[in-house]
Amino acid sequence: MLAHVRRASILETVRQTGSVQVAEIAGRLAVSEMTIRRDLVDLEREGHLKRLHGGAVALQGIAVDREEPSFDARLSRDRGAKERVAAAALPLVDDARTVALDVGATAFLLAQLLRARVGLHLFTNSLRIAAALSDGAQQVFVPGGRVRGTEMAIGGPDAVAAFAKLWFDVAFLGVSGLTADGLFDYSIEDTEVKRVYLGRSSRKVVLCDASKFQRMSLVRVAGFDTVDTLVTDAMPPPDIQAALDAAGVEVILAPPAASSGA
Repeated sequence: MLAHVRRASILETVRQTGSVQVAEIAGRLAVSEMTIRRDLVDLEREGHLKRLHGGAVALQGIAVDREEPSFDARLSRDRGAKERVAAAALPLVDDARTVALDVGATAFLLAQLLRARVGLHLFTNSLRIAAALSDGAQQVFVPGGRVRGTEMAIGGPDAVAAFAKLWFDVAFLGVSGLTADGLFDYSIEDTEVKRVYLGRSSRKVVLCDASKFQRMSLVRVAGFDTVDTLVTDAMPPPDIQAALDAAGVEVILAPPAASSGA
């Protein structure tokens, strides 16, 4: 198949669905995955799409975050929305005993709401969350591994191996962005632990305020087929909502901020 014919087919798929997967398009066009990857490199260079792990997404309406803001910056940005998302997620802990908390600002706010809960076993790869819970009413567990800088996140093979042996009633995941193609995050190491949470939990919950819709960053964590629930503060855009519906993901909307008017 001629290169221009392949690339036209790739672009048509991206226009129709918003994304393309290397393995899927290679099988459909009966060419190697390496050939498709080279096509994606050329199409990205020409400004037609944005490559990501395992495929590419349409550029229109998608913002790409190339650098990870500090934790304090992320916590202060849209903090009110994050607090409402954390509060809306809190009832999901009611029937749980073993709870996994991912790194991230919204997960940190949820952890603070859990400090008074008795009888919980909380597992986290965030030293910041562990410290916040250290004088709480529950037991807190962290894995061994390498600590990632000011993020205070534990990652690496040891952390993955430690938590991969466990099973959680519910896991709460933070993300840097959400598109119709799934969940994104800044850090490869953090992403490895997120995938353990997704694979080792009865209920997988994503915490994501609306400012992260149509944003992507370095790593695609997973598709929506690995998620049970999204807790957010506004309805997702139509293409993301369609992808959530197709995957059967429950969407829980946090109540709006209380009015300060009379």
